[in-house]
This record gives sequence, structure tokens and C-alpha cells, in this order.
Amino acid sequence: MSWISDHLLALNGTLVLLAVFLLPALESSVFLGFVIPGETAVVIGGVTAYNGRNELWAVIAVAIAGAIIGDSIGYAVGKRWGDSLLGRIPHRLIKPAHVSQSKDMIARLGGRAVFAGRFAAALRALVPGLCGVSDMRYRTFALWNVLGGAFWATGFVLLGYFAGAGWHQVEHYASVASWIFVGVIVVVIGGLLYLKHRAEKRASARFEEAPEAQEAVLDTAQQTN
Repeated sequence: MSWISDHLLALNGTLVLLAVFLLPALESSVFLGFVIPGETAVVIGGVTAYNGRNELWAVIAVAIAGAIIGDSIGYAVGKRWGDSLLGRIPHRLIKPAHVSQSKDMIARLGGRAVFAGRFAAALRALVPGLCGVSDMRYRTFALWNVLGGAFWATGFVLLGYFAGAGWHQVEHYASVASWIFVGVIVVVIGGLLYLKHRAEKRASARFEEAPEAQEAVLDTAQQTN
């Protein structure tokens, strides 16, 4: 992503602000978080504030606006066309069972999924749409979207601002931390699904054993009589 960062730094202050707004908005609104460097644009925005080419408050404001609006559009797209879009994806890429499990997880976590998803690029591209598909109440989504967008945008703008000339290193560590966060989320979700599966198997086994136990009691009673 260094060539993108270099191109962003070569822009004038107004165009950088436009990029700081558009790239975070696009990465979650059109499910392109894997290829659109929203995080990078926000860090670079902070660097331009450090260099005096933009006001710090302006960079933070447009970054927050882009993050919140992008996620809101992603939610709307997921609610209106999510099931249709997911149905067109080959099952070898995304299995229906996995989609169902993702919906269940969103339903369980509620707004916390929106907040946590904001801090990892892979999740930023998916969570807003999945919230729409899962019929999460927009009021709940909007509250956590504003909180997550504000924390994320302010944090990464300030990272770029305080890093100054050392922004390359900050950008690298931010990217690594983002993927580590995704890994942690995947492990946690995998563990919860495993525990759920174990609990369902135990409940099913008890249900199957219950008639046998009842028959044994009846047999004993009949023999006693």
C-alpha cells in the first residue's frame, strides 16, 4: 500500500480531505474493504495535519463522517439486497450454513459486533451488510456505528498526526494489528460455535436417553407389581 500512501501525500490538502472521506466510506458501503485502503487514507490525513497542510479537526471530522456514512450505506444495501447478493455467490465460496451462523452471531452480539467490526479491515467490509441482512434494528446499529466510527477515525488520524515523519512504521503496525484482531475474532467465534455444537449434542443425547429411562422405570414398576 506504500504507493497509494505516496500518491495521497502528493495531493493538495483539499483532495486529501476528499480521500479521507471517500475511502473509508467506500470500503464498507460497497464491500471493498479488502482492496480500498480506508485505514491508510485516514492515517495519511493525520500526517497532512502534522505537516500543516490540513487542520487536524477537519481531518478528524471528514474521517468520522466517511466511516459512519459508509457503514450506514452498507447496512442499507445488506437490508435491501443482502440475501439476494449472498444467494448468487457460489456455495463453494460461501456456504449457506456459514451465512446462517454469521447471522446468529450478529444477533447474539448485537451492537457490539458493529463496534468491534470497525477496527479490522476484513470485518469493516462485511459487518454492516450482515447487520442489515440480520434485521438488526437501525437505531441499535446507528448508535454503535457512530461510537465505532468516531473512536476509529479519531484514533487513526491521531496516529498519523503524532507519528509525523515516521508514519510508514505506524501504517505497517496498524495493518498487522488489524489482521491480528481478525484472527482473535475468528478464534473466539469458532470457540463459541464449537461450544454451542457441544451443548446441542449433549441436549440431543439427553433427549434420546429420556424415553429409554422412562421405559426402564415402567419395566421396574411392572416387575414389582
